[in-house]
Amino acid sequence: MDTARNIVILGSTGSVGASTLDVIALHPLRFKVVALTAFGQVDALFDQCIKFTPLYAVMVAESGAEQLSVRLKAAGSSTEVLCGEQALERVAALEQADTVMAAIVGIAGLRATYAAVRAGKRVLLANKEALVTAGPVFMGAVRSSGALLLPIDSEHNAVFQVLPANFNGDLGRSGVRRILLTASGGPFRDMPSEKFATITPDQACAHPNWVMGRKISVDSATMMNKGLEIIEASWLFNADEKSIEVVIHPESVIHSLVEYLDGSVLAQLGNPDMRTPIAYALDYPRRIDSGVSFLDLAAIGGLHFSLPDCARFPCLKLAREALRAGGSAPAVLNAANEIAVAAFLTSNLPFDRIPDLIEDALESAAFGPVESINDVFRADRTARDFATQWLTDQKLGFRNRSMQVHA
Repeated sequence: MDTARNIVILGSTGSVGASTLDVIALHPLRFKVVALTAFGQVDALFDQCIKFTPLYAVMVAESGAEQLSVRLKAAGSSTEVLCGEQALERVAALEQADTVMAAIVGIAGLRATYAAVRAGKRVLLANKEALVTAGPVFMGAVRSSGALLLPIDSEHNAVFQVLPANFNGDLGRSGVRRILLTASGGPFRDMPSEKFATITPDQACAHPNWVMGRKISVDSATMMNKGLEIIEASWLFNADEKSIEVVIHPESVIHSLVEYLDGSVLAQLGNPDMRTPIAYALDYPRRIDSGVSFLDLAAIGGLHFSLPDCARFPCLKLAREALRAGGSAPAVLNAANEIAVAAFLTSNLPFDRIPDLIEDALESAAFGPVESINDVFRADRTARDFATQWLTDQKLGFRNRSMQVHA
């Protein structure tokens, strides 16, 4: 029998982390959980530790770590509780672990994911912001460390599955003409844009096909999620921005397609459930049971496609502009978007103003090169300061200030 894989899950209490544990539970002899991490969800992490008995549990919040430690000791658990950002990096690079699921949402997961890559781990990448903000540094570390990078986003995982098995980063030599990323269009694909100002957080988080966290649900509703995926795909597959297209596919059955020079189009299909790409990556190249129900095409009856309307969803255009600008531009895009989405979710910014904040941040920034992780965090911090001040200025009726990003 094959040796069990030893898994670290960064962000185990989120939707991707929980789905990963669902798949692992189906294969108890194949996978061993050695570390689980969460920000502050004590109850959820406690339950996971009791069920999967990891060596380590990390809570970013100190108060949460203290509570978790007391509860685990009282339950007779031998799991050691660690605390803080440095503890995330420590478990990401654990000698006992060979595989790391990087599922912390946003740039908060960048340092730990980077630590896993530098340690040469098999990295299951659900944290798209790592490549969006730090693409050149991140991919350089993958090459130098020998890490194996496996995409978890359903779209990129689909592309990975239908590219040639010997794909070496050269689309042209592999006969690929373009990559087609599918998008559901979110909950507002048919809503008149003049009604966007009245959209509530709960409406934006009610995705028609996928079960996701609130931040990524809003990104799907604005289609910024697809914009970030274009940037991610460009780094994952060494693809020029012009060779990556987006097509609206409401059923979310085809997860992405690759068009070849001979006119062939290969697609990966399946029910919309993150456990499918997770299972594929967990035991790649072997396929295992994911617990997902099998696809019934006859029951679906039909598949539909259309082109996205960038006038209705300008975040797509903004993401392409950031990718073309390069350097720290994608980090500015991501930071401004995170601030805008957080403001929307707390009812401090109307849904239709999210792109306005991001656009002003991009227009006001002086982009610099990204040569280290610290460059990314400097650009991120400056962009967040600008976006926070932008929100204040909008309330007070001031004109936007300029931003200098020296990354």
